[in-house]
Amino acid sequence: MGGFGIFLIPVLLVVGFFLLLGTFFTVKQQTAAVVERFGKFTTMRQSGLQLKIPLVDKIAGRINLKIQQLDVIVETKTKDDVFVRLKISVQFQVRREKVYDAFYRLQNPHDQITAYVFDVVRAEVPKMKLDYVFEKKDDIAIAVKRELNEAMMDYGYDIIKTLVTDIDPDIQVKAAMNRINAAEREKTAAEYEAEADRIKIVAKARAEAESKRLQGQGIADQRREIARGLEESVDVLNNVGINSQEASALIVVTQHYDTLQSIGEATQSNLILLPNSPQAGSDMLNNMIASFTASAQIGEQMKKTNASKEAKVKKESRSRRDDSTYDEGRSQE
Repeated sequence: MGGFGIFLIPVLLVVGFFLLLGTFFTVKQQTAAVVERFGKFTTMRQSGLQLKIPLVDKIAGRINLKIQQLDVIVETKTKDDVFVRLKISVQFQVRREKVYDAFYRLQNPHDQITAYVFDVVRAEVPKMKLDYVFEKKDDIAIAVKRELNEAMMDYGYDIIKTLVTDIDPDIQVKAAMNRINAAEREKTAAEYEAEADRIKIVAKARAEAESKRLQGQGIADQRREIARGLEESVDVLNNVGINSQEASALIVVTQHYDTLQSIGEATQSNLILLPNSPQAGSDMLNNMIASFTASAQIGEQMKKTNASKEAKVKKESRSRRDDSTYDEGRSQE
């Protein structure tokens, strides 16, 4: 009996040590442990060092309380018959107060979430054209989140956020879209270039219009000065006894010969331009005679005028000398 006791004590010590080890267990941060007793749920343990009854209590499982992400790729067809693949990212988390439901009521949450994502995407995308899918991807994500929240909340899951992270049309469709985008960019570039050319043309037209306006104003000023000069010339001729008709003929002939002279000097040519009408020679001869007569009259008148001025100057000079002599005689007396 003493030998058997000696053998039993170590065995009991070893069994007691293992039982003691089975009494303590740890739960990691952001994790919940489900404890069952004889196969029946007993309690839920949070993070830290925990106790259980050896051989009676058992850890049935552990639930991750962190935010998890599941990426689901859905292939469907749009309203304009374009096959497209959408990548939906779902962020979800087990609610602490619903750990029991998350563990016992739902076997595989990933499969459940994937099924709802497929259902919503294949119900929403076929209502839209491809371009509208790109524009309304946020609306698709909101619809997926709303449907998942309604379905998964009863199972203890909270849907944090859903995102449409990728929209991948068929390869041929993408090539066509790239060609369309390239053509659109070329069209936009052509429109900008045309607008720039239009601005240049408008600016050039405005500059030419301003130049012509200034040129016209200069011509008008020139003609105004010519008219004023002709008027003064007629007045001078009228003052020396030449009537307006003779003065006009003299001015016309003078301008005619001045023009011929300027043409000859500019072109270095001996060509003479004459009118081709039958009476042109007679008219030119009459004009020349009238101009010569007027010139002679002007010369005679100018001589008379100069002689009158000289006589007047001499008279005034003689008067001043007489006055000076009279003053000197008075001063001597």
